[in-house]
Amino acid sequence: MKTIRESGSSITKKMTKANITSAFRGFFEIVKKDRALLIMLLPFFFYYIVLKYIPMYGVTIAFKDFSFGKGILGSEWVGLKYFIKFFNGYDAWKLIRNTLLISFYSLIFSFPAPIIFAILLNELKSDKFKKITQTISYLPHFISTVIVCGMVYNFLQVDGIINILLSRGLGIKPIPFLLLSEWFRTIFIAMGTWKGFGWGAIIYLTALTGIDPQLYEAAYMDGANRFQRIIHVTIPGIVPVIVIMLILRLGDILEVSSESILLLYNSATYETADVISTYVYRRGLLERNYSFGAAVGFFQSFVGLIMVLLSNKLARRYTGSGLW
Repeated sequence: MKTIRESGSSITKKMTKANITSAFRGFFEIVKKDRALLIMLLPFFFYYIVLKYIPMYGVTIAFKDFSFGKGILGSEWVGLKYFIKFFNGYDAWKLIRNTLLISFYSLIFSFPAPIIFAILLNELKSDKFKKITQTISYLPHFISTVIVCGMVYNFLQVDGIINILLSRGLGIKPIPFLLLSEWFRTIFIAMGTWKGFGWGAIIYLTALTGIDPQLYEAAYMDGANRFQRIIHVTIPGIVPVIVIMLILRLGDILEVSSESILLLYNSATYETADVISTYVYRRGLLERNYSFGAAVGFFQSFVGLIMVLLSNKLARRYTGSGLW
C-alpha cells in the first residue's frame, strides 16, 4: 500500500510540474506573439501601479494620528477615532445629504442627457449636419472648468446677461442666483450637463453603430414608425452600455466634482453646496488634518465600492449584463 501511495504521489507531482511548465510555455508564447501590444500597454500599466495602487498604502493614515515627523509607519495607531469623530460631528449628515442630493439630481438629469442626444443625433439623415452638431457638442468638454465657472459667474451676476434678459423681457427683478442656496444645485447640475453631454454621447454613438441595420428594416416592414423603432430596436441595442455606465456612475455617488463647487460656492450657499469632497479639501489640506481627511475620503471610497458591487449584482439579475 505504501509503495502504491508513493507511486501515486510521484505521478501527481510529475503531472503538476508538467501542467505548470505547459502554462508557462503558453504564457511566454502569448507574450512573444502579442509583444507589440503589450509594450504599448506598459505606460498605462505603470501609470495605474505608480499613481493608483501604490498610493493606496497611504490610506492607513486614516487609522493613525499621522505626523510628518514620525512618518506613516511611526505614527500612533488610533483605530476608528477619526471615523467616529466625523459621524459625531455637526456637519456629517448635512454633507452626506448634500452629496447624495446633488448625485441623485445629476443621475436624473445629467445621466440621460448624452443617451437622448446620441439617439437624436443617430436619427439625423444629413451626415454633414450630424458631424457639425456632434463637433459643436464636444467643445464644452475641452473648456477648462475654471473658464466655465467664470462664464457661469458672469452670466448669473445681478447685472449679468441672464438677469438683463429676465428684467427686460419678463419684467422680473434681478435675482442674485449665486447668493441663494436654493439655486446652487440647479446651477451646478445644469453647468455639468451642458459641459459633459456631448462628450458623454460618444460611447453611446459607438454602441449605436453596432446595432444590426436588418433589425431596423424588419421593424419598418412590420409597420413600426420612427419612434417605435427607437423604443424597440435602438434602446434595447444599447442597454448593456447604459447599464455599465450607470454602474460606474453609482460607484461615484459620493464623489461630486469638488473643483466646480469650490469655484462656485460661497458662505451664503454652504447649506446646500458643501459636500464631502469640499469638506475633505478644507479639513485635510487647508487645516492640515491629514488623518481626518483620509478617514472621510476612505468612507467615500468604501461606499462607492459597495454601490458598484450592489448595482452590478442587481444589473446582472434583472438585465443579464454588468461589469463582470
